[in-house]
Amino acid sequence: MKRILIVGAGFAGASYARTLADSGYLVDVIDARSHIGGNAFDFVDENGLRRHRYGPHLFHTSNERVVTWLKRFGTWSEYRHKVRALTQDGNHVPLPINLDTLNLFFGLELGNEAEVEAYFSRISIANDAPGNAAEYLYARLGTELTDVFFRRYTKKMWDLDLEDMSPDVVKRIPIRYDRNDLYFPNDTFQLLPRDGYTAIFENILSHENIRVRLETPFEKSMEAEYVHVFNSMPIDEYFDFVDGELPYRSIRFHHRTDSRKVTHDWSVTNFTDTGPRTRETAWHLLPHHLVEDTGRYTYTSEEPCDYRDNNRERYYPVKTADGRFDAVYSRYKERAQKLDNVTFIGRCGTYQYLDMDQVINQSLMGCERWLALHG
Repeated sequence: MKRILIVGAGFAGASYARTLADSGYLVDVIDARSHIGGNAFDFVDENGLRRHRYGPHLFHTSNERVVTWLKRFGTWSEYRHKVRALTQDGNHVPLPINLDTLNLFFGLELGNEAEVEAYFSRISIANDAPGNAAEYLYARLGTELTDVFFRRYTKKMWDLDLEDMSPDVVKRIPIRYDRNDLYFPNDTFQLLPRDGYTAIFENILSHENIRVRLETPFEKSMEAEYVHVFNSMPIDEYFDFVDGELPYRSIRFHHRTDSRKVTHDWSVTNFTDTGPRTRETAWHLLPHHLVEDTGRYTYTSEEPCDYRDNNRERYYPVKTADGRFDAVYSRYKERAQKLDNVTFIGRCGTYQYLDMDQVINQSLMGCERWLALHG
């Protein structure tokens, strides 16, 4: 039987591995980390809370095919994610911005969508072709809302000003004219795995044709042993940074234990201040995450940083308004296209800011195209 090497046991690698195994290939999956699941890895901590090691992973999509595929590997529960932003006056206001956010923040009495739309029209700065994230947000929200809710957060998150960021980074952010306070209001499916993401990965990788080896860094000499390699490692690292280093942002996580069990209806709080931390997650407010009630509750706050300052843990590729890093990636992509038996996959392999459903969909489609060509 033909053997395939998958580098990385996150969603990209696991999707390729299972699809190829189901098609009769022998698949070796390696990962430099000590666990499967990539950045979606979760576990039960000392306080009895299921915690996502690399920050909250909240599955949302309108892609029914991806959901159907995932449900083969475990039970999923409905979950409608809500976020509140803590403002300097101590109020917790809905985020994304909606009717109630405007009323609470500005002391208004807007009552319907037409009034909200009219208010946005008065405070926004028209711009049909915004060239950066600031111009895009000013055209929708005006300057004050942009500066309070997005400028400081963006500076902490990306170490860039809004003027330096691509508009694509903030186009993901919904803005509501009604009282809908869901963070992902337009997605058909909003789910969390009942038994955690790690259990889902265990089931995906549980196949007689799949062998998993952890704490196993990739070496190019491995390629000779396989008919093909699907590689989710950073593409610039694979090519020894010959065209320059692609930047990523990373996160330092700060965990605290508290006997106080907050009972509000949102699990994540964003910080709008100038401090170093961007948000905090109360894990017990996510369904099936309070595994054992010990009377102690885990709260995790996040401090963004350069990935080089965090053990080279890459989370978010940096996208600038001038596209300078995309140009660097394009040179690596050209090099990759000359390789006959290597395909780069996933967020780091393709230098894209992808949600979980996008990674899975991209991987399933990419694997099917490869199988159509190679059988």
